[in-house]
Amino acid sequence: MALRKLEPGALVGEQVFDAIHGAIMSGDLPAGHRLRIRDLAAELGTSVMPVREAIRRLEENGLAEAIPYKGAVVKGFTLEELLHVYAVRRLLEVEATRLGAAAVTAPMLDDMRFEYRSMREALAEGRIADYLDHDERLLALLYAASGNPVLVEMIRTLWRRCRSYKIVGAQRAVESGESALLWTYQEKLLEAASAHDPDAAARISDDSVAAATERIRATLVGSFHVS
Repeated sequence: MALRKLEPGALVGEQVFDAIHGAIMSGDLPAGHRLRIRDLAAELGTSVMPVREAIRRLEENGLAEAIPYKGAVVKGFTLEELLHVYAVRRLLEVEATRLGAAAVTAPMLDDMRFEYRSMREALAEGRIADYLDHDERLLALLYAASGNPVLVEMIRTLWRRCRSYKIVGAQRAVESGESALLWTYQEKLLEAASAHDPDAAARISDDSVAAATERIRATLVGSFHVS
């Protein structure tokens, strides 16, 4: 694994949660990976109690699940969850895009363009987790322009829950030579937002989430044999 020893003197519980959460978000702890409490505690250099509490929090956030006779594992893939999570994402993100595109400011657009360039660079270098981070920052800037922080936080929560799905979808696009699918929608979204065209931006957002859903669905069926 790729977990680092904790810093002395800081809040151990938060460090443990952040370390395991970060490893899941980056794909270092992939879907189905067993979260062995004693192994994680040894790697992090801590006792088992904060690790146990961190796993409980991960389960509450939908990132881990308890399997009978096996213990906690990083949440696995199911088509049912994919379709449910992405259906809610589609509802929220299309509306956030519509509201954001009507109110986004020039400085926000500059920041979005920076994230877009960084996203393209990460993708070209095969850094999938970094690509996803920049993609989410780009979108979060636009959604924040909606002026509704509750809406943005709900979307962020869904992003965390479906991070493993997003990783496999992006990897599929890269491996199949279709990397352009991972940035063309963002390019169009930037154009629509720059023109302050909420209807066009909303259509692009809807198409983007729908395309991501189908890309990940095909990956799960073809590679993970889920039903």
